[in-house]
Amino acid sequence: MPAAPLVVADPATMRAAVLAARVAGRRVGFVPTMGALHEGHASLVAAAAADSADVVVSVFVNPTQFGPGEDFDRYPRTFAADCDLLAAHGVRWVYAPAAAAVYPPGDATRVVVGGPALGFEGAIRPGHFSGVATVVCRLFLAVPADVAYFGAKDWQQTLVVRRMVADLGLPIEIVVRPTVREADGLALSSRNRYLSAADRGRAPVLAASLAAAASLWEAGAAPADIVAAMRARLAAADVAIDYAAIVDPESLAAEIDETVGAVALVAGRLGTTRLIDNRLLPPRQAGPR
Repeated sequence: MPAAPLVVADPATMRAAVLAARVAGRRVGFVPTMGALHEGHASLVAAAAADSADVVVSVFVNPTQFGPGEDFDRYPRTFAADCDLLAAHGVRWVYAPAAAAVYPPGDATRVVVGGPALGFEGAIRPGHFSGVATVVCRLFLAVPADVAYFGAKDWQQTLVVRRMVADLGLPIEIVVRPTVREADGLALSSRNRYLSAADRGRAPVLAASLAAAASLWEAGAAPADIVAAMRARLAAADVAIDYAAIVDPESLAAEIDETVGAVALVAGRLGTTRLIDNRLLPPRQAGPR
């Protein structure tokens, strides 16, 4: 039976343990999470374990990235099950701080982000990416690992984190791993458990709209026509569309260089559940359409 990971709540203790491991020549991998772990998280942990001697996984539901009326209070918290999953993957430490350890009394500092944080999720959820950047920065200070792993499902978030790391000169490598999906294409997400049976039946339409976008892209269709097809497919499934777009994969700008490639982004609501997804589109020959 695999050994249970050591649960650490104190930032200074966590930092000292990671630094000691690195001084001893052990490469440390880090997977930041908000818990409610699933096979998508497990894939990140497996990647970290394959590349590092020691793995740290944080479990912290970050209050500063939730806006008013969002699901902070009902966000699933399954810590015991999370620890069981992490033990099975050989994780050495679970960093599970209290909110007061991450945001101490009198806390008054936030990381303000621009660039790739400004549109899409950043526009729909004001303050969200400031909360993400702030907590990730603080997690990196408490867990000064060699490398941190993120999932591609939250594509915009990965761009924000990479931009922050580059701009602040943080000494950590960022690795982005592919999205893990259910057999019907639905991207794994902790919020999928909110879906009713009927909404779960409709939810794969997000991935289907992205698959259609990829087919049209490979066939040479114009981006505007691809977006129209995506929106039509989502609307036919009664998804309340927040956005569907084809944009530059690094800046998220509407102006794309087709010879470099693009990313298709989609977000919408099924009942009371909001889901996001994306798909990278490969380089293609630009030309008149």
